[in-house]
Amino acid sequence: METAGISCFISSPCAHNHFTAVAPRHLRRHYATKNLKQSSIFGESLRIRSRFNSVKANSNKSSSSLVTKCEIGDSLEEFLTKSTPDKGLIRLLMCMGEALRTIAFKVKTASCGGTACVNSFGDEQLAVDLLANKLLFEALQYSHFCNYACSEEVPELQDMQGPSEGGFSVAFDPLDGSSIVDTNFTVGTIFGVWPGDKLTGITGAQQAASAMGIFGPRTTYVLALKDVPGTHEFLLLDEGKWQHVKDTTSIGEGKMFSPGNLRATSDNPDYAKLIDYYVREKYTLRYTGGMVPDVNQIIVKEKGIFTNVSSPSAKAKLRLLFEVAPLGFLIEKAGGYSSDGKQSVLDIVINNLDDRTQVAYGSKNEIIRFEETLYGSSRLKATEPVGIAA
Repeated sequence: METAGISCFISSPCAHNHFTAVAPRHLRRHYATKNLKQSSIFGESLRIRSRFNSVKANSNKSSSSLVTKCEIGDSLEEFLTKSTPDKGLIRLLMCMGEALRTIAFKVKTASCGGTACVNSFGDEQLAVDLLANKLLFEALQYSHFCNYACSEEVPELQDMQGPSEGGFSVAFDPLDGSSIVDTNFTVGTIFGVWPGDKLTGITGAQQAASAMGIFGPRTTYVLALKDVPGTHEFLLLDEGKWQHVKDTTSIGEGKMFSPGNLRATSDNPDYAKLIDYYVREKYTLRYTGGMVPDVNQIIVKEKGIFTNVSSPSAKAKLRLLFEVAPLGFLIEKAGGYSSDGKQSVLDIVINNLDDRTQVAYGSKNEIIRFEETLYGSSRLKATEPVGIAA
């Protein structure tokens, strides 16, 4: 059932302390931000903040001793508590999990017709992608550990009133595939979490965590943490809890491909050559038109490749900050590889919020083939570590 609002609790000391009113903050240095309007989903909770808002991130601490305690069947809270000592990161990911649960319900019950799928948000009727956008911003503000956030819907930094020290900045695509909700295809949410207060001048490899919510026949929350091996899947149960159901630590070889932006083959002969190879070698085509399910299947099936290549007439449209880097983090933590043709997408510096790139995700041999076909050589044949392994 739908809940009236989003709430998240963790069994740590900071969840049981008194709260105090938020004082107005000085305008942060060199950032242009906009104030977010408060909605009815969180109500008064947006005006309060834990006295523990200066908790510093503990991302540098090794969690290898904690990882061994994580088990299939754990709740999301149990998994995170065992995986990281960073209470701020735990709370942020728990709050995002609550937002994903609500988005899943709103997508499943959306009314579709004409040009959009809509559902209720308080007293408003909103397109489901805009509704998801608002829910995610509110979840981040409610967590009290988000400094800045930015959405693909409106690529401008928003001040989330995070802690004076530590905290995180988050970039997200609220509902990837929103144009295919009416066809009842799987869609999803993507987000990346960076320590500190910057979302430019950074790389994907610097993420503290990334995740995606998948809204299909099953609702799942797939996440990866910087200091925890593997990519981890949580299933939304009937009672509304997230349960740990799968770990992925390796992506093997297998003939399954998802070719995005196929129109680029008309004037990119190298991409056409690659697609011809997949067909000639009898690869299984698994492509939905939604980036989230097409990438998620590589993690779940532990094989395959996803490509989205540009050409002179079909420019790159995937955004590095909101889609490519967070998904690249998930794939590489799962034991796979990513590439823009020459390097791991996690090594690309994000200079602007709207930076775009071509991309491929998959097993090592598939990425080698991708790079060699498009550019004649592959850096993966070298001995030095690449991407997230560097």
